[in-house]
Amino acid sequence: MIWRNQSRITWSIQSLMTKEMIANTPKPPYYAVIFTNLRTSIDEGYEETAELMVKLAKTQEGYLGHESAREGMGITVSYWESLEAIQKWKVQTAHQIAQERGKSKWYQSFKTRICLVEKDYGFEKI
Repeated sequence: MIWRNQSRITWSIQSLMTKEMIANTPKPPYYAVIFTNLRTSIDEGYEETAELMVKLAKTQEGYLGHESAREGMGITVSYWESLEAIQKWKVQTAHQIAQERGKSKWYQSFKTRICLVEKDYGFEKI
């Protein structure tokens, strides 16, 4: 996971130790939700809410993983088994509260895109 820290990228020690920086997704097809955002200067409650949303998303049926980066603009990509799983996450009560706080406090602007992943490939140096 990546956290905002005075316009620099900082990596959590847990993510570095567990190699969670690139999500381990199954063979396609699956779905990606791309959340691109610009933050306001308000930080109060943001980190705690982001941590809670990650923990909560991991418990949702159909959740496959996520990746996140921020340096100026933030981008989080979460991966899901189905459109139904994405919709259930969108209307999950705590997530809806976080979305409203995001609109009122933390985000200057954002855009969400939902895509079907038809193909993926990668490389990992061992």
